[in-house]
Amino acid sequence: MPILIPYVRSAVDADAAAVVETALKKLTSSEIKTAKIYKTSLDARKRSNIHMVHTVYVELFSDDEEKSLCRTDATLKYVDKVRFSPTISKTERDGRVVIAGFGPAGMFCGLALAEQGYKPLILERGDCVENRTKIIRTYWDGGELDENTNVQFGEGGAGTFSDGKLTTRIKDPLCRYVLKRFVEFGAPEEILYKAKPHIGTDNLRKIVKNIRERIISCGGEIRFLSRLEDIQLENRYVSQVSAGGTSVETSALVLAVGHSARDTFELLFNKGVALAPKPFAIGARIEHLQSEVDESLYGEFAGSRFLPKGEYQLSARDKNGRGCYTFCMCPGGYVVPAASEQGGIVTNGMSEYLRDGSNANAAVVVSVTPDDFGKAPLDGVMFARSIERNAFLKTGGKTAPAATVGELLGSRNTSPSVVPTYSRGVSFCGTYGVLPAPLLNTMRDGIKDFGRKMRCFRNMGAVLTFPETRTSSPVRILRSDRGNSISADNLYPCGEGS
Repeated sequence: MPILIPYVRSAVDADAAAVVETALKKLTSSEIKTAKIYKTSLDARKRSNIHMVHTVYVELFSDDEEKSLCRTDATLKYVDKVRFSPTISKTERDGRVVIAGFGPAGMFCGLALAEQGYKPLILERGDCVENRTKIIRTYWDGGELDENTNVQFGEGGAGTFSDGKLTTRIKDPLCRYVLKRFVEFGAPEEILYKAKPHIGTDNLRKIVKNIRERIISCGGEIRFLSRLEDIQLENRYVSQVSAGGTSVETSALVLAVGHSARDTFELLFNKGVALAPKPFAIGARIEHLQSEVDESLYGEFAGSRFLPKGEYQLSARDKNGRGCYTFCMCPGGYVVPAASEQGGIVTNGMSEYLRDGSNANAAVVVSVTPDDFGKAPLDGVMFARSIERNAFLKTGGKTAPAATVGELLGSRNTSPSVVPTYSRGVSFCGTYGVLPAPLLNTMRDGIKDFGRKMRCFRNMGAVLTFPETRTSSPVRILRSDRGNSISADNLYPCGEGS
């Protein structure tokens, strides 16, 4: 079992061997079996003292000595190795295990089941990643929206066209398992130790294809362009599903449908599956020059080849307690069209592995709750849809509504300081009507607060492109402690919306 040695500081240009050597000075044992960097992050809180902070993983030849060292030194942490050990059911049921959705949750569910011999059937409403990339590019270049294959739907899910950041707020040892599997399928090995692991949209397109091929090699089946159209639910049991014009006898149904499958939420609601409205967030994409972000964080050290592209995570609350925060920050990235319904505009952000674009972008979003949009299960869906449609009407649908930070804060004649990257073009039409007034007020307060923390947020020429509405699911499919829906014994909500 390994020991973790935390808080090992180093210069930003220190090599891995030097970091490990520094860490090992904390151990009295010379019986070292393995030692390597486990996690590393940048500490740039003080621009006069920018440095790296590492956690080093050490394995000795003796488990007893590892435990003894951790008992005598409270700064050391003894941890178990990560193991994926599923419990295999001995109950046989008629029908197939069906997974609806082939985004991150559906992919890893399908991978786990296929590798345990279950031969799952995976239904994905969008196309395979090869075709999906072409279809999305056509839309980004001004073509028509495909409501089944777009940034939200298709092989790999929304994350495949959203920068490839691997972020979770949970402390679960299986997170390490997920990272290792990504590396196995082609991700850079650095994601195993970087505090903010990033794969990049360009790499993800190859990785999700490799995961697909592994599932198929283990006996799983993936049907693209097969939207979940109906389920037969009787006596708390899903016996059959319909998709792509065919029906399948079902022993278990996993719902890994993400945050944007609004028609699926409506289907579940009409079938009597227990749903609840969920808080989420709505706002815009803000763009600064990447060099401006770097200078705000690193000062005179901005541009150093030893420092990563600057990124940030900021939050604030207004006088009423409503939160405003940045989300999905994309250094060197692009603001992209991300609608999945005709007559609506949605923005998102992405970057490729090198993060070498001129602009940085992030969502600046404001928290909304059922008190804002209604207590019925689908009220959040309708609220977000109304904002997307208002944005479409505001510009005529060809472009996205945009404004400078100066316009948001009340200065009418502020010129943009960046060239917006939204590929279908933007219309600078001000902030009136793009979001409900209470949300705009909180966004104003939030950006003012962010400006006290980072200089780039004081730039009145930074560009806001509206709206960002798909931050997380506005619906929760209620589930029991066993992980199944409280309405059906063999229906399993998974990932977003669960």
